[in-house]
Amino acid sequence: MEPGIKLLVELQGCDTRISNIQNKKQEGPTKIQRLEEDFLIFKERLDQELNQIEEFKVKRRQAEQGIDDLETKIDKTNIKLSNIKSNKEYQAALKEIEDLKRNKTVLEDEVIEIMEETQAVKDKSSITKEEKEKFEKKFKKDRNKILKELKALDKEFKGLEEERSLFCRDIDGDLLNRYDSIREHKDGVAVSSVIKGVCQACNLGIPPQKFNELIRGDGMMTCPNCMRIIYWGEDEYFNKDKDVEKA
Repeated sequence: MEPGIKLLVELQGCDTRISNIQNKKQEGPTKIQRLEEDFLIFKERLDQELNQIEEFKVKRRQAEQGIDDLETKIDKTNIKLSNIKSNKEYQAALKEIEDLKRNKTVLEDEVIEIMEETQAVKDKSSITKEEKEKFEKKFKKDRNKILKELKALDKEFKGLEEERSLFCRDIDGDLLNRYDSIREHKDGVAVSSVIKGVCQACNLGIPPQKFNELIRGDGMMTCPNCMRIIYWGEDEYFNKDKDVEKA
């Protein structure tokens, strides 16, 4: 077997792990952002409900002030009744009192309605607050877990980068450039095994004659379909680790 192919297979495995780590590292911040957005929904809902309660308090104070003002006017009009001489003025004063009392009743009903609405929102906000606190606890736990995973990935990534440098040092420069060029244009996969005559990267068969040449390991070969560097995946060199695991 071509000596360089063994190093390329190891390098490809290293690069694949690096790529997987990079993908996971990109997923971490996205997951945290989604958690923050979900938490923000609870927070905004609770803030909205608390603001609504404050608005109801203002409306209630305004209505109660209106009731006080009407009661003052009713008292003044009642006092005025005792000093009225003409029947026409007396009837007008009575009507004024009647109108004031009617307006007072409307405001009293409004206060009752506001109190009921306030209580309903308070009950709702209590549930929202409880849900928010539960989610906040879970949010912090999940976020810390993700941050811990990202830290571990950073450590693993650095180790793989060092490992990659060692592989690159031992591989011929032209071969390494060829490998990097193929990997750049083939979704990060430059080397593929061929098992039972089928390239495992593109899942297409290679001609029997080429497959026999691959088995003999006469030289560096590429898949005629996807142009990746190929090796015989059933070679005992690449299966020795699996045999050890089975043992």
